[in-house]
Amino acid sequence: MLEAADEAPMSDSPFVLGLDLDGVCADYAGGLRRHVAVVGGVPPESLPEPVSWNWTECDWGIDSEEEYLALHAEAVAAGLFKDLEPLPGVSEALWRLSDAGIRIRVITHRLFIAGSHAASAADTVTWLEQHRLPYWDLCFMADKPQVGADVYIDDSPANIAAFQAAGLPALIFDQPYNRHLEGARVRDWQEAVSVVLRAASTDQSR
Repeated sequence: MLEAADEAPMSDSPFVLGLDLDGVCADYAGGLRRHVAVVGGVPPESLPEPVSWNWTECDWGIDSEEEYLALHAEAVAAGLFKDLEPLPGVSEALWRLSDAGIRIRVITHRLFIAGSHAASAADTVTWLEQHRLPYWDLCFMADKPQVGADVYIDDSPANIAAFQAAGLPALIFDQPYNRHLEGARVRDWQEAVSVVLRAASTDQSR
């Protein structure tokens, strides 16, 4: 069980945080909402908050997975990954973890549409630097449990299930579409910092 704490003594062996981006650090839903609104000629606020991981169920007029993928590809080409808003407090939180000696390993599955890999990768790096998010490693990976980390933070129901099936410690970053999941949960970055520091402290005391 992961618990909260304020401080974590670090040893010479770094504690690794496996960090997702979209829905954890960056407001992907908000960015896609703006693109869908432009395409549909409607105000962004008319599109409701997604409550399902399946974009065809979010009442945005997306009728199929193929339509979602096309919209996503269009948005990426238009600079989606450069323009996403960071979630509140994420830069300060990650700097606190980095300053405590935690190694931040970004793990994101953004390279899933052929033809958009260059833009996705370059814009990801640009965004991380623009918003001052510290990290040691950047992994573009679908099978996230294969990327070593001491604890993971993710919002995707599929990724959380994969971590749990592999027996890996994972924090669910709270979003409307993952509230049916069982497991350790953090609701914002202030809470996430405390829980990760406690996990690091427990690990280093063994």
